[in-house]
Amino acid sequence: MRGAVICLVAIIQREALRFVSQRGRFLAALVRPLVWLIVFAAGFRAALGLSIMPPYQTYITYEVYIVPGLCAMVLLFSGMQSSLSLVYDREMGSMRLLLTSPLPRWWLLFSKLIASTLISIVQVYAFLAIAALTGITFPAIGYVLVFPALLLGGLMLGALGLLLSSTISQLENFAGVMNFVIFPMFFLSTALYPLWKMAEASTILRDICAVNPFSHAVELVRFALYGELNAVALLWVLGAFAVFLAGSLWGYDPARGMIRRKA
Repeated sequence: MRGAVICLVAIIQREALRFVSQRGRFLAALVRPLVWLIVFAAGFRAALGLSIMPPYQTYITYEVYIVPGLCAMVLLFSGMQSSLSLVYDREMGSMRLLLTSPLPRWWLLFSKLIASTLISIVQVYAFLAIAALTGITFPAIGYVLVFPALLLGGLMLGALGLLLSSTISQLENFAGVMNFVIFPMFFLSTALYPLWKMAEASTILRDICAVNPFSHAVELVRFALYGELNAVALLWVLGAFAVFLAGSLWGYDPARGMIRRKA
């Protein structure tokens, strides 16, 4: 038990040091959602003519509506970037040293997920602080209750990135694979517009958004920011996390998964 805790702390410290040394990564994580919030929000609101009334039955501006989706976007990009570091570590050999530890492989990979998720949560809170300075605020309790929602959503998206990294043999192939994952997950979700608005355009697209795990991560964060719990979204996120984590454990198993095939 003590060895497992030491391993978790060591991996968190390693990821934190890497994050601190990569200042551009932090700036990019903030600039990306801020561009969507400040520049694109006005255009989307005008083009879609949205008058948002979420399940909590309060009318809000479009800028306030998309903030939870942009928080989830930070988690998404951070999870994919963490998987990129896994591919790099595997090519450099440091990942191999980590996986040869006497600790269980699932704990090593889970510790990696915890570390990357905590770093992404720091970026989300920094984005929420900047949004608050522009007048976009939520109930005070929401900033506390959103932490477990961010943790679960980050773990789910990080597990997805971990699963994808187990299928990528070379670092050069990472960007192409990510383009077929990040953008479809983000645009075919409730991050930018509610399901009822998507249904007006296409029922098929609405159904795709409804089964998209990223949509449920967004809704989990959105409800938590208002101090509420979306039980359906919670179950979807937990289920998707279990599936993605099981797939990544299989992929990183040298006896059965993708690592053996590439070897």
